[in-house]
Formats: sequence, structure tokens, C-alpha cells
Amino acid sequence: MTDEKKTKEEMYIRFRLMARIEHFILLVTFTILAITGLPQKYATVPWAIAMIEGMGGIELVRIIHRVAAFALVLGSVYHLFTSAYRLFVKRERMRMALSLQDFWDVVNTLRHNLGFTDAHPKMPKFNFGEKLEYWAVVWGTAVMAITGFILWNPISATAVLPGSFIPAAKAAHGGEALLAVLSIVIWHMYNVHIKHFNPSMFTGKLPRKQMEEEHALELERLEQGGEAWPEVDRDVLLRRRRVFFITSVILSSIIVVFLVWAFTFEQTAITTVPRVTREVFVPLATPIP
Repeated sequence: MTDEKKTKEEMYIRFRLMARIEHFILLVTFTILAITGLPQKYATVPWAIAMIEGMGGIELVRIIHRVAAFALVLGSVYHLFTSAYRLFVKRERMRMALSLQDFWDVVNTLRHNLGFTDAHPKMPKFNFGEKLEYWAVVWGTAVMAITGFILWNPISATAVLPGSFIPAAKAAHGGEALLAVLSIVIWHMYNVHIKHFNPSMFTGKLPRKQMEEEHALELERLEQGGEAWPEVDRDVLLRRRRVFFITSVILSSIIVVFLVWAFTFEQTAITTVPRVTREVFVPLATPIP
């Protein structure tokens, strides 16, 4: 057996193509949003001023930020539809759902890390850390989308909401953005790139050694002949696909039209007062004797 063949046999299926596409969309849009958003949050700090000027000025930065936000929302809608396909067409169970076992996995992992137990707890396809990170992304994206919509459309928002919602949305938007960036830099980067490089979101597969450490239960299931994803009878699958396709086309068309309207009907937060191109003389106030 050649080393190349052995290496291939030790790789286990982890993510399908749809999930990797979703991750790529999230990776690109999140990075752009962070680079263009944080300097706006700290707009008076020298490093933020330098970044904004380096990216072409605040007007261009605002446009880039909003285009990336629109792409992120579209990516989120795409994720909803792919999840619905897996749930209603393939009849797969939602493996990202939190369970009581995740609580005990946290407890047992802490006991292992503190030296109270020798054996590392065996984890399923998605361990508790990955589940928490997933739901944090869902929560964060929802908060950012809602508060971002309010900030993007302040006049329309305050037609139905109290004016205090604008500064509240600004605080929540900036705070959640900072929390998300710190979470990615500290938690995600360490677990995926520093502790050991996890290539599965790019290749779709994971080496056996990492499967043993982080997904031992899933490894046992696969080695016992379990399928990466359950098979569905072809006729049943085709019938479900037809229903899903018709429904998804109608719903996605309505959603896209709504998003285009929501992202374009008010330009208050994008347009700015023209910059002053010449010096203006302002006389000093005459002191009162």
C-alpha cells in the first residue's frame, strides 16, 4: 500500500459542498464587514482614520460595508434553504441542535482538562464547541441584520419606533461586531488554525487523528459502516425535490425582492453632506468687557 493511498484512506468525509460554499461566503463577507466596520466604530482614533483614508474615504467605505452586508444576508438566506433541503427533502436530523449530552460533554471535558479523568470524552459529528459557535453566528447575524437595518433606514425606522432606538441600535451593532471579531480571533482561530490546522471546510474531509480527538463517536459510526449522510429512495427523493423546488423558487423570489427593497428604499445613511473644498473664515467672538 503506497503512502498516497494510505493517506486517502485515513481521510473521513466531514462537510459537503453546500456547507463549504456557505462557509466561504461567510468568511469573505465577515472579513470585509470587520475591516470596513470597526474603523467606523472608532472613527476618531488615528488608526481608524488611516484605515478609512486608505480605503478611499468614508463614502466608499460605507458603500463597501453595505454591499458586504447585503451579501451576508443573501448567504444567510442560502443557508436557510440548504438547511430546509436537508431537513425536509433528505429527512436528516439537525445535528447542530443543542442537547443535554452537550452539557455533560462540557462537564467531562473540564474534568479531563483539570486532570480528574484520563480519557477524553467522545464527541459526535459536531461537538459542543462547534454547536455554540454556530448558534453564536446565527444570533450575531440576526442582531447585526436588525440593528443594521435600523441604522441604514433611520427615518423610516423612527416612523414606527421611538427615536431612542437609533442610538440603541448603534450601540448594539458596534458591540456585537466587536464581540464577533474577538470571538473569531481568539476562539475560532485558535481551535481551527493554531491548536491544529483543520482543513475540512476547504477539502470537505478530516484526517483520522483529528477525528479521533474531536469526533470519536462519528469516527466509530463511519468505521462501522455508517453513511456520511442517509440515503433516500430515488422516487421519494425526486417527489420531495419537486415540491421543494417549487416552494423554494416562490419563497426565494419574494425574499430577494424584499431584501432589494429593504436595502435600497432609503439612502439617508449613505449620502453625506458634500465636503468643504475651501477654507471658511469664521470671526472670533468679541469678548465682553
